This record gives sequence, structure tokens and C-alpha cells, in this order.
Amino acid sequence: MNTSRNLREMSRRERRDALEDLVVAYLKEILLIDDAEELPLDQGYFDLGLTSLRLNDVRSRLEESLDIDIDATILFGQPTVEQLVAYLTDVLSTPPPAESAARAPGSRIPGKETSDVG
Repeated sequence: MNTSRNLREMSRRERRDALEDLVVAYLKEILLIDDAEELPLDQGYFDLGLTSLRLNDVRSRLEESLDIDIDATILFGQPTVEQLVAYLTDVLSTPPPAESAARAPGSRIPGKETSDVG
């Protein structure tokens, strides 16, 4: 089971807390902040000392570990850890696109043939 699926199966509060831990851990690592130090969740990325390049590194790591695509503009539209975590919580609160399509009424799962036996 991957991280994205684990997160999707959690309650919204658990998902938010887990995502906050993940984002904070990545940012602390990139900013060379000791684990014991507090990272302000309501402070802008650039105020924390991140550059656009390093912010892109965070985005890439989040995409890889969460198995989602994050448009680069999202990070600028959600300029704090708190806002990014809220965004990711919303994204992971919905089924992934392939799963949504498979669950849609009248949709078919590729490779599954149906027959009209009546």
C-alpha cells in the first residue's frame, strides 16, 4: 500500500496531521533546521529562507511520495506550510482520478468485459 492510499484511508484530521509532519520534515531537511526546532507554519516559504529552486525540490519530493501531481503555481498560491497542508489534505480527500472513473455509474473498468445475460 502506498503513502497516498494510506493517507486517503485516514480520517481528515489524521490525514492533515500526517501531511503536516511530512511537509515540515521535508522543509526542515532542505533548510537544514534541526528536528527539535519549531518551523513556523504560517510564515511564507521565502521568509523561511527557501528559494524557488528549493521549493521546486519540495514539490518534486511531495509528488513522488504522495503519487500526485502538484502544479508549480500551487506553491505560490498556497505560500505557507499551513496553506499547502490544507491544499494537500483536500486533494487527498478525494479518490484518485482513475478510481473515481472506475466508480462512476455506467463506467467500465478497462479490461473488464460485460455481457448482457438476461
